[in-house]
Amino acid sequence: MSELTKHSNVVGGSTAKRVIGCPGSVALCAKMPPKPSSKYADEGTLLHNVMDLILTTNQTPESFAGMEYEGIKLTQELIDEKVYPALRALDDIDPNKEMEYATETRVGFGDFLPGVFGSTDLLGRIGKRAFILDWKFGSGVPVPADDNPQLMFYAAAAMRTPEVQWVFDECDEIECIIVQPPSVKRWVTTTKRIKAFEQELAMAVKISQMPDAPLTAGDHCRWCAAKPTCPKMTGMADRALHAQLDILNVEQIADYLKKADMLEQWIADVRGLAHQVLDAGKPVPGFKLVAKRAIRSWADEDQALVAMMNEGISEEELTQVKVISPAQAEKVLKKHGKQLPANQVVAVSSGSTLVEESDPRPAVLQIGQQLTAALSKLQ
Repeated sequence: MSELTKHSNVVGGSTAKRVIGCPGSVALCAKMPPKPSSKYADEGTLLHNVMDLILTTNQTPESFAGMEYEGIKLTQELIDEKVYPALRALDDIDPNKEMEYATETRVGFGDFLPGVFGSTDLLGRIGKRAFILDWKFGSGVPVPADDNPQLMFYAAAAMRTPEVQWVFDECDEIECIIVQPPSVKRWVTTTKRIKAFEQELAMAVKISQMPDAPLTAGDHCRWCAAKPTCPKMTGMADRALHAQLDILNVEQIADYLKKADMLEQWIADVRGLAHQVLDAGKPVPGFKLVAKRAIRSWADEDQALVAMMNEGISEEELTQVKVISPAQAEKVLKKHGKQLPANQVVAVSSGSTLVEESDPRPAVLQIGQQLTAALSKLQ
């Protein structure tokens, strides 16, 4: 299932906490350009796909070694560090292999919340207990299971999805589980708690559709796509910039320290958004992209080595496990009064970086964008 169809653009499992905490964020996020994926997100998608295949085909993890998603390959290292720990966690949860389960199921709220849906990693049942399990393969921020809005969203949506209502029929308990190898976090709740969450979610969705839906800053801002342009975040930044720190009392300083992480994330997101806009060939007044510092490398290592040895330099001085870098070779050659051989070095920038327009370096030429525009005029 593609990422475009897995989650609602109104609210989904991963955004439920934000929408409940800040209904106004829905309209702001709708105006933002889609965020490009990352290698970490692509690795997570690959691992989710692999877990689904293992659980539905009963094949070994090694059967899928070499499988790729967006250039990320399933290696033995990933199998050992992520897949096997996840499978062992499932064995601990269901030691007697009693669980009936469904994987990668699209669940939604039907007429209760039209257009609101998501995709569950695993829904299961043992006796009179239902299970909602979510794989988290990232190694960064630990995710708790207790009162987890994402898991409660999936539980509430699944209870309204005819294909998987068997998971909850006459169940006494609902267990919400986060498997984030190597840790497993479990929280047992009730149908009553899930229904209360559903009402809270429905109210937030209703409020989000109002033109004056409120904006509220909090820890739900961390992954918000609209953070760079959010008035609450920009206002917080402005207040921090204009504060007279020399007359602040210690309570105010402590308050700013608590907000420092949020502000730093906001600053990073603003820079990232500006870079994304400029990289797409659109202007950001007062800013441009310039090439990062070019790092010298050999155009052809073998030819470079031969050229320097022809100058009387020993191979031992010029090589390590591989030919030393141009910068290192330059130091060796300098001791002998020699220069780098002509036409053996190329300088390639590692990408672009955002600077003010007054920076003396030339702006990056967006060749792809300009070529596309030129070709369109010829048609």
